[in-house]
Amino acid sequence: MHDVIVVGAGHAGCEAALAVARGGLHCLLITSDLSAVARMSCNPAIGGVAKGQMTREIDALGGEMGKAIDATGIQFRLLNRSKGAAMHSPRAQADKTQYSLYMRRIVEHEPNIDLLQDTVIGVSANSGKFSSVTVRSGRAIPAKAAILACGTFLNGLIHIGMDHFPGGRSTAEPPVEGLTESLASLGFSFGRLKTGTPPRIDSRSVDYNIVTEQPGDVDPVPFSFSSTSVANRNLVSCYLTKTTEKTHDILRTGFDRSPLFTGKVQGVGPRYCPSVEDKIFRFPDKSSHHIFLEPEGTDTVEMYVNGFSTSLPEDIQIAGLRSIPGLEEAKMIRPGYAIEYDFFHPWQIRSTMETRPVENLFFAGQINGTSGYEEAAAQGLMAGINAVRKILGKEPIVLGRDQAYIGVLVDDLITKETKEPYRMFTSSAEHRLILRHDNADLRLRKIGYDCNLVSSDALHRTESIIKRVQHCLEVMKTAKVTPAEINTLLMNKGLQELKTPASALSLIKRPGIGLQDILEHSLSVRSAAEELCNDPRVAEQVQIEIKYEGYIKREQLVADRIARLDSLHIPDNFNYDSLNSLSSEGREKLLKHRPSTIGQASRILGVSPSDVSILMIRLGR
Repeated sequence: MHDVIVVGAGHAGCEAALAVARGGLHCLLITSDLSAVARMSCNPAIGGVAKGQMTREIDALGGEMGKAIDATGIQFRLLNRSKGAAMHSPRAQADKTQYSLYMRRIVEHEPNIDLLQDTVIGVSANSGKFSSVTVRSGRAIPAKAAILACGTFLNGLIHIGMDHFPGGRSTAEPPVEGLTESLASLGFSFGRLKTGTPPRIDSRSVDYNIVTEQPGDVDPVPFSFSSTSVANRNLVSCYLTKTTEKTHDILRTGFDRSPLFTGKVQGVGPRYCPSVEDKIFRFPDKSSHHIFLEPEGTDTVEMYVNGFSTSLPEDIQIAGLRSIPGLEEAKMIRPGYAIEYDFFHPWQIRSTMETRPVENLFFAGQINGTSGYEEAAAQGLMAGINAVRKILGKEPIVLGRDQAYIGVLVDDLITKETKEPYRMFTSSAEHRLILRHDNADLRLRKIGYDCNLVSSDALHRTESIIKRVQHCLEVMKTAKVTPAEINTLLMNKGLQELKTPASALSLIKRPGIGLQDILEHSLSVRSAAEELCNDPRVAEQVQIEIKYEGYIKREQLVADRIARLDSLHIPDNFNYDSLNSLSSEGREKLLKHRPSTIGQASRILGVSPSDVSILMIRLGR
């Protein structure tokens, strides 16, 4: 008997299975197609705004996604370099075929993972506790726990124009039928969502004299903290163009055959990643929209047309593409399409990713109403970690909103009403200055180590960085810089000159002055701190800590106040009906979401501050 069954081998399923196996338990990974492990069915990229931070957190905890993209990426960029450190976000184009092959090799070489190519169509439970999954042949496979990471396969329906047909993730994959109904019979509530993808074109048909080249960074930032360099991975450029008024006019002629506008599509799509026809409809005054041309690999001519997601008829799609500058001779390899699929309302899961209706059953990924590879991988990792800890009788791992973007993701799923596919943004994290991509290992490595996912050597390296940063900060507070050493630089930068010696820390706080400036101009500081600051990671952390010290302290105070509320636990069987003073809406939402802490209760839409106060009084706080 296996310890844990993982259903689905997408980005969530792979991270879940690896977390279980590396955590010391025996895992069975069931997927309908072993050639499609970690397939990038949509954009061939990892990271981006907020998603890059989350990918680095996955790596810091011991997940595989960061290593996979470092090994198979073909272009790397750090986004938002002109903005503050909290907004810096790594992103990489992937060779989508190589990425999938890399993840399959990793999964297949993990000794604690068994593989089964089959389709799960049912889940069984005894006395409210998971017992087995049923595959298409009718065979029941028992286990101590299961993680469902089904992606968009549940009763998937693909739309291209007025044509629609069953499909799982792409036009070549079948849907999964029966599993939704099986879960519904166990008491789960489900809904319907929609996502989409753009056409793929032949890269040889692009006029590169017209489109704008977007090369990768000269010195790219790796995703994994264990990667020393990805300098040789910038193999391709991406390209930028945009739609025109002619494009919009052409696409409008297909609106009467659009499944989106004719009511054929019932599921709600992602508001922040709309189809091109939806953008034209919603923003009629906008004369153009950006289009990003992204190669799907180094050994293929297939190119992803980012920004042109659509479910319009094929003839409209190709005519619209050919009205875009640089794509006048475009050859369409695959049309864009929309896909509807079932998801399960995430207020039915706990902060551990375990479901409330069925004990020892965990959900991860798009089954919870999320969108994106990174969001899925993060959930899979946390589900795998907590499935192991549940079986071993250990305390669960629940990340706070001030600890990780992953903590924000899970908390949002539980407390917010999911009416569209959830996508992570930096604006979703109120503590984003603390949750930077550059310090993910400093925040989370110890947790990964405690879960047997991070080696002692990796933890030692992280702890060494933390100690050196702290020591260097102390040096910057006490080391003095003389006017003779620094005034010429200050004068050249138009800054007020020194009259008496000042601490290095106070000078670095000034706009336009960096740590490297101090080390270059002050012999005394250099002799005291150069040994500590010759590591770029240490220097980066020291400068950020000094530059943003006031903001970080203020944000940490807010985080500490919220953490106090999140430390006040609410019993699972708490009787909300016994509190007559609760508002009707507050009682309804509390009964529905069953928050595990006072802090979580306070973030549920419809629960008022007075409702929270009543709860705290009853709980004796």
